[in-house]
Amino acid sequence: MTAADWPEDEVLDVSTLDEAALDGAGVIGRALVVVVDDHVQPGVPNAGKSVGSLVTELLEEAGFEVDAVVVVPAEEVDVRNALNTAVIGGVDLAVTIGGVGVGARDVTPEATEDILDKKLPGICEALRSSGLAAGATDAGLSRGLAGVSGSTVVVNLASSRAAIRDGMATLTPLATHVIRHIAGGDDQAR
Repeated sequence: MTAADWPEDEVLDVSTLDEAALDGAGVIGRALVVVVDDHVQPGVPNAGKSVGSLVTELLEEAGFEVDAVVVVPAEEVDVRNALNTAVIGGVDLAVTIGGVGVGARDVTPEATEDILDKKLPGICEALRSSGLAAGATDAGLSRGLAGVSGSTVVVNLASSRAAIRDGMATLTPLATHVIRHIAGGDDQAR
């Protein structure tokens, strides 16, 4: 199928999705935030709290109900376990923050790849592009992945405040569309 063959009514209208979320369309879905922080120490109660609070606020503004913020160390098994918990728990969206760079301890993409059933490279491309345009270099250079595991949309974001703010603005309408599509609202997602 070429672009010319693509049905006109299959175009994603992001502005419509945003309005639907803001105009009382109800809760879009449940979300879980996973903060990947290499400075996490057992028993430190506020580790990752600031970043988690920011993501929670942005998700709630977009119409999501946030089940929890989970802070895990930058260990592949810990990230994978947190994401598997999100999928098994039936959340609609799992967002990881951090661990997407090129450092030896940046393992979030590897942990994420292991659980994905289907990749959504367009979301990754949009996040990197908008991140660079907004001056969030870490977002533009992120190795983060996006995809679907079971019926959960999983997305990796970089951890700077700029990357989070821009990333969430880019992500929420796209995630909303995918969630509605998974739920069987293929033609109703617009």
